[in-house]
Amino acid sequence: MIEYYENLLQEEQEELKHVIKLLYKQTYLLERKYDKKTKRMLFTKEYRVADRHLEFLKEYMQIGGIEIKDNTQEGIIYIQGEELIGEKLPRLATFYLLLLKLIYEEQMTQASASVHVFTNLGELNEKLHSFRLVKDRPSPTEIKRSLALLKRHQMIEILDSMEEVTGEIRILIYPSVKMVLLGSQIRNLLESFSEEPEYEEE
Repeated sequence: MIEYYENLLQEEQEELKHVIKLLYKQTYLLERKYDKKTKRMLFTKEYRVADRHLEFLKEYMQIGGIEIKDNTQEGIIYIQGEELIGEKLPRLATFYLLLLKLIYEEQMTQASASVHVFTNLGELNEKLHSFRLVKDRPSPTEIKRSLALLKRHQMIEILDSMEEVTGEIRILIYPSVKMVLLGSQIRNLLESFSEEPEYEEE
């Protein structure tokens, strides 16, 4: 394994190091991401590097009890394992993530020619209240932090400026949300949150 790495060109070694750090930091590598300049989905260099050295990465991660999964159909390479100490998501970010997965699955079950799933902040907050997950509207700062965190973990792309937090802000949902629980589990989890005394209607 070390021999494989040492036989790479220095540039390839640096690319591989970068990919390993990125996987630890954000869990998912997407084959294609939305580019705001071209307004198109473009192939990512990191995914190509990981795909090229996938066998090495699997062996390398396995030492630490981490498994690399390669979902070629969805274009996602990601890591999972009991040894991973993930970043704890704040409550609002957790709710948003669960709702984004719900929206993603709802749209994908409908007959649609589009392979991409879009929503907006208004729909997200509407579902937040319909499941009675929060009593009061979250603050703009809290919303920005939660969305930025989900963007960093490759769950979403925010398509509009976040200077003013409005319901019109468009959000592209990446297929990586499919890797988070099953649809039925999501609904049960959301309903259990809405039953918590702190969030029940008075």
